[in-house]
Amino acid sequence: MASNAMAAFQVPVLDNNNFDNWSIKMKAFLGAHDVWEVMEKGYTEPEDEATMSQPQKESLKESRKRDKKALYLIYQALDDNGFEKVSSATSAKQAWEKLQTSYKGAE
Repeated sequence: MASNAMAAFQVPVLDNNNFDNWSIKMKAFLGAHDVWEVMEKGYTEPEDEATMSQPQKESLKESRKRDKKALYLIYQALDDNGFEKVSSATSAKQAWEKLQTSYKGAE
């Protein structure tokens, strides 16, 4: 039932004039989806997964999944112009930083 309630959340939409308010709303939105921490801190891709223990591999898989979920939710909040700014980002953290750089200057 909680996941149905989450699906009803409206994604805040970013435009050229609302980055500060949008970012506050997105932090709450991403937190409600349990992905803010991985988005904010990012995660480190290992150089060699073969040397990792099974729990480490599972943790990495979960971090990757949460990062992609955060990135997808960010994409949902953007128009085509905003999407173009972050389309080359490989992580949610990188996308967020690109948006900050782009829109903080626009205000």
